[in-house]
Amino acid sequence: MASTTWSPTTAVTEAPLAPHERIRNAADISVIVIYFVVVMAVGLWAMFSTNRGTVGGFFLAGRSMVWWPIGASLFASNIGSGHFVGLAGTGAAAGIATGGFEWNALIFVVVLGWIFVPIYIKAGVVTMPEYLRKRFGGKRIQIYLSVLSLLLYIFTKISADIFSGAIFINLALGLDLYLAIFLLLAITGIYTITGGLAAVIYTDTLQTAIMLVGSFILTGFAFNEVGGYGAFMEKYMNAIPTKVSDGNITINKECYTPRNDSFHIFRDPLKGDLPWPGLIFGLSILALWYWCTDQVIVQRCLSAKNMSHVKAGCVMCGYLKLLPMFLMVMPGMISRILYTDKIACALPSECEKYCGTKVGCTNIAYPTMVVELMPNGLRGLMLSVMLASLMSSLTSIFNSASTLFTMDIYTKIRKTATEKELMLAGRVFILVLIGISIAWVPIVQSAQSGQLFDYIQSITSYLGPPIAAVFLLAVFCKRVNEHGAFWGLIIGFLIGLSRMIAEFAYGTGSCMEPSNCPTIICGVHYLYFAIILFAISIIIILVVSLCTKPIPDVHLYRLCWSLRNSKEERIDLDATEEDVNEAPEETFEIVLFPNTEVAEEKKGCCRRAYDMFCGLDQQKGPKMTKEEEAAMKLKLTDTSEKPLWRTVVNINGIILLAVAVFCHAFFA
Repeated sequence: MASTTWSPTTAVTEAPLAPHERIRNAADISVIVIYFVVVMAVGLWAMFSTNRGTVGGFFLAGRSMVWWPIGASLFASNIGSGHFVGLAGTGAAAGIATGGFEWNALIFVVVLGWIFVPIYIKAGVVTMPEYLRKRFGGKRIQIYLSVLSLLLYIFTKISADIFSGAIFINLALGLDLYLAIFLLLAITGIYTITGGLAAVIYTDTLQTAIMLVGSFILTGFAFNEVGGYGAFMEKYMNAIPTKVSDGNITINKECYTPRNDSFHIFRDPLKGDLPWPGLIFGLSILALWYWCTDQVIVQRCLSAKNMSHVKAGCVMCGYLKLLPMFLMVMPGMISRILYTDKIACALPSECEKYCGTKVGCTNIAYPTMVVELMPNGLRGLMLSVMLASLMSSLTSIFNSASTLFTMDIYTKIRKTATEKELMLAGRVFILVLIGISIAWVPIVQSAQSGQLFDYIQSITSYLGPPIAAVFLLAVFCKRVNEHGAFWGLIIGFLIGLSRMIAEFAYGTGSCMEPSNCPTIICGVHYLYFAIILFAISIIIILVVSLCTKPIPDVHLYRLCWSLRNSKEERIDLDATEEDVNEAPEETFEIVLFPNTEVAEEKKGCCRRAYDMFCGLDQQKGPKMTKEEEAAMKLKLTDTSEKPLWRTVVNINGIILLAVAVFCHAFFA
């Protein structure tokens, strides 16, 4: 019996979206307007109820956050619109294996909360490059990592989120692409620039709730439409487009037929699109970089009021990361079932007709289902979900990027910068980042080769492993020194960059038109490449470190795992450097204990309004004494926990790891 493609109506699968199907009715528009009003209200509340007038307040939310906003913000920062578009698109194309990327995080949020964050807190740092400077000394690693992190934000996170958000908005609203992007970035930038990390975390919490509610509703509609889970598995394997040839063009069957291993996470190590060794080991390296060393993620944990809240927030994020498989990957697969000819198009001419690109239309799987399947009102809710994911991810990146720039780059340019100058520099940099982001959109559009999520992960595989290697050895191997770390980063970066440039130059190709990139360069799967690059970086770091002078323990107290509980006074390597000696106050004092005794000056109405809006009028109160500063510093670097809550979070951490193992085994 010949396989058939199931779809609710012929018109849905073959006709392009009609204007009346777009979100232009009172119910949908009302929901979207209400969403924006509520988000701005929460942002304004956070702005005026938290301390944004200091670097510690703006960048670390005053280190006063409790566990549930941290967990929600970790999740929202990670789940951008790129996930809705990318995970659903890759799911539509290749099945559930891409969900393994999400479940791997269950393990590494535990590693983050239990191993890395305690070290960062004891070190008393605000940024990850700052930790490396304390650990190794010197400026070059700190500046290099800051610049590389900012580039990675633009190449992967910002560009991918904007691109995927633009796909959805263009499909649903028919708005001009750049107008929609400009409006979104403007709103996003306003409450990031004015509100600081507290506003970002509180709005992230709201966005997470909106994302989950909307995604659950859409998933329910999708499974109901397809006839339940059993029917979903059967119909996906038969979701084959009707047009597979055109004149002299006949598409290879492998290019449009669902994979035999579509419902397995672990796939063939040689022929699989996501080979299981790469998924276990290669992905773990990328997860180590992202979850344990990335500024966006770690900054949320550093804002917690104590270690128990850090761990609880990480556990909450871990449980939330179970959901994308069911709320994004599987709905993307259902979209292929419902709209087979559009989502699974094989002929370049057909794909171009449906989505404007010849290499495939899986990226529109999720947006198409929202526009086609959801009723009025709920369609507006789902657009709000996409806006929520886009804006929450971007606000997190903007705040963290401004932290990196201000604390690691600007302070090197302006060594005597005042507290207010640092605050303004961070906010201006967000505006610069927004401009660069808009300029990058056409580059992402042209570089996109059909599956957005693969683009994100491959770029990460080429640039992330050396950073992961340096942080891992910095924490666990005290013999590693600055020379080893620096050359490991540089050589690893050059190797990864050569692969990335070659792939961009030759193109990643597609099933119909394979890339001409030499096999020796591009023939290795990007997850395998990550393993190789990580191993090379580790070897270089260790060899160079062993051939050069070690760092004395007096400089490493509470900076690496073996010395984490040391009570002895640490002499920071960066404390002896010239720029610190020239500074008017200690770095730590500038960051967390600004001199708040400022002479009152007469200000005009406009100046007072500006200061209030940006939180620069909040620096009031007496200057701390040396004893008070020491006590506050001790409190902020304290990682002790109450025994009861330590036991509770530890048990939950173990349960989360068990859940991770079960999920991988069940869908193996």
